[in-house]
Amino acid sequence: MILPQNLSILLGSGSPRRKMLLEQMEIDHVVDVKPIEEIYNPTLQGEEITSFLAQQKGGAFQKDLDLKQLVITADTIVWFEGKALGKPKNKKDAKQMLQSLSGKTHQVITSVCFTSLSLQHTISCFTDVTFTKLSEENIDSYVHSESPLDKAGSYGIQDSFGLLAVAEINGSYTNVMGLPCMQTYEALTEFIRSAF
Repeated sequence: MILPQNLSILLGSGSPRRKMLLEQMEIDHVVDVKPIEEIYNPTLQGEEITSFLAQQKGGAFQKDLDLKQLVITADTIVWFEGKALGKPKNKKDAKQMLQSLSGKTHQVITSVCFTSLSLQHTISCFTDVTFTKLSEENIDSYVHSESPLDKAGSYGIQDSFGLLAVAEINGSYTNVMGLPCMQTYEALTEFIRSAF
């Protein structure tokens, strides 16, 4: 992506997967994380949760941005049986999540927020993911690797576990990784056009 002169993009996320995906899209950026307390009103549902948190993450930067900066923030949840599954608290929590998802379909929701000094715009993307019936051995082995501990829903679709667990996917693959690439690229292009 060719950016307007002097425009700089911050990625307000510590996710190595989001960084890698922006690099693969050839979007120049610098990682800068401002931690927020990821607390939301329990009445929020589905993309209301991810939109709110992505906007909160962007808002943490807003007063410090200059006229030629924008920040990209995002939040991803697994939405399953009317509940949001975020990152597991520990290995026991990760195992319980994976057992509950076994043999069933869940929805991955990612909201991506673009924030400049005076403007904020958010998009949301939805992907349906169906797991095969998971064996206890596969779950235990994956949880033991500690890979699930930094991932919403306790799994990464790009991990070896994800390759074996995911029977079917309907929607954006990269959304399940935490950043819907095509939708992000198009929305970022439009945001730059309108904000700068």
